[in-house]
Amino acid sequence: MSSADLRRLDREIRLTAKKLEAVRRGELWPLNGRERRAMARAVTGGAYRTMRGRSTGRAEQQIESTGSAAEMRLTAELTALHGERQRIVTEAARTKAAKKSSGWW
Repeated sequence: MSSADLRRLDREIRLTAKKLEAVRRGELWPLNGRERRAMARAVTGGAYRTMRGRSTGRAEQQIESTGSAAEMRLTAELTALHGERQRIVTEAARTKAAKKSSGWW
């Protein structure tokens, strides 16, 4: 384990947490391409139906489901990053303990 690996993982964790908070606030920049296209389709369809004087229930539902899918994706990424960080720290501790116990005195 190197501290560079931990720094890289910590930076990724901070970035992913920032993206997750932005998605929860309703911002669009953390969305991936597929999610952005789905959001654009829903907004366009909702605007069209609004112009026609119809209900926008389906478009609103699509926007909410796309946002929650992005939130779930980012939460899963964050969980995986935390797990990887814990694995690296545990591996380093085991290596250090093995090195200490192998001393000859």
